Amino acid sequence: MSNFTIAVLPGDYVGPEVVAEARKVLDAVAERFGHTFTYTEALAGGAAYDAFGEHLPQSTLDTCKAADAVLKGPFGGPTSEVNHPKWQGVEQNAILPLRKHFDLYLNIRPVTVPDAMLDLSPVKEEVVKGTDMLILRELISGIYFGPRGDREIEGKREKPEREVWDTEIYRTSEIARMAHSAFKLARERRKKVTLISKSNVLSTGVFWREVVQDVAKEYPDVTLDYQHVDNASMQLITNPRQYDVMLTSNIIGDILSDEASVLPGSIGLVPSASLNEEGFGLYEPIHGSAPDIAGQGKVNPISMILSAAMMLRLSFDLPEAAVAVEEAVDRVLSEGARTGDIAQTGEAVITTQEMGDRIAAAVRAGGSGRISEGQYKGLEPTT
Repeated sequence: MSNFTIAVLPGDYVGPEVVAEARKVLDAVAERFGHTFTYTEALAGGAAYDAFGEHLPQSTLDTCKAADAVLKGPFGGPTSEVNHPKWQGVEQNAILPLRKHFDLYLNIRPVTVPDAMLDLSPVKEEVVKGTDMLILRELISGIYFGPRGDREIEGKREKPEREVWDTEIYRTSEIARMAHSAFKLARERRKKVTLISKSNVLSTGVFWREVVQDVAKEYPDVTLDYQHVDNASMQLITNPRQYDVMLTSNIIGDILSDEASVLPGSIGLVPSASLNEEGFGLYEPIHGSAPDIAGQGKVNPISMILSAAMMLRLSFDLPEAAVAVEEAVDRVLSEGARTGDIAQTGEAVITTQEMGDRIAAAVRAGGSGRISEGQYKGLEPTT
């Protein structure tokens, strides 16, 4: 049996709540399969600011480096307090540096629509049923990391005005490694990659097309498609089943993956993994810290739990354990368990903790057999 060390960054507000449920499910995995998971907690985000006066202390980076993978809750505070020192610059000072420090360039967000969620989706069943895509987002370059500035210039009528800019920069190597990951994943799935960019307006969009087309020559068995981002934003809703592996830049992936999260009915159902070239990974839900419902047992822990399942597969090479968690989530949803975000009128609502309890119990009870390992083979490590 295997032993793994997991660095746990609980995060802010609902972060500790969802992380606790993921650990509960991982403990059920350990019990069923005989593995050992050792958790080492560290602080980042607002919690770190309270303790250390900074958002990402060196001790946290050291804890993560010493671990086999990182399980991270959401960071951030209320939008009404965005200028408070505790919350100002949390993304720039904690989230982005954490990704950059470990070279977590490859963000993978699987989007599927379980049959149990078809009634909840805002998209018609005949359109959304069977949706199964991977959204690959480049995570440590692009406009979020490019030069930015803020200055005062001469304005109209001799009055000064403020000018602010952010800059999108990409290198050949950054795009190429994303493309290789996309084609390798697609090769184990339905053999289609769709590049999403804006090549009719942006030079970086043209550059992405050129580099990806060049890499595509090494994968003649995989079809390469292209869509402008404005078209893709519509196609995601009108024909989501067309996508197999979607390849995007940082900002485009950020936006489209959140749009895609509404297909199963809630952002609380979509997990994510961020990997470097050595296979080291950080796993987190795609939703925020939700200060308005923190401490009330209302947050849906499934995004965090399924992120832990991705960790089992991608960082620990435990596909059987990963499938056990995914089957457990599928079974619990099929049985009608609903947190508030996925409950329809008249349906009973359970708490965050009750959802975690039910999924953990389902893991211990064994699989339903509805989810096959092969269905997710494309999520194996790409290096």
